[in-house]
Amino acid sequence: VQLQASGGGLVQAGGSLRLSCAASGSIFSINAMGWYRQAPGKQRELVATITSGGSTNYADSVKGRFTISRDNAKNTVYLQMNSLKPEDTAVYSCNADVRPDPMGPGLDAWGQGTLVTVSS
Repeated sequence: VQLQASGGGLVQAGGSLRLSCAASGSIFSINAMGWYRQAPGKQRELVATITSGGSTNYADSVKGRFTISRDNAKNTVYLQMNSLKPEDTAVYSCNADVRPDPMGPGLDAWGQGTLVTVSS
């Protein structure tokens, strides 16, 4: 199972970016999917998660500005980021709880990360 993230880049404060993360490989089902970020010198933190049924959870720091969504048919999760701030600068990584087959255990899969830089 592989997760391929894309959509990062350089944006001015107040701008927007949309991240995408597509899962591929041997996939029977995907439970929760999410985005995490790690800023320079800081620990990785949760940004947002979404269940297979569409329930969402957000870090307080991004509530009202970021929106997570998913397309189950495409095994893809998105993160729409609006009103970006310099403190949002970080490497954003996607995560998915993947079940490769109906009888086996779940797999905690991670994408390679995509850099988001917000200039002031």
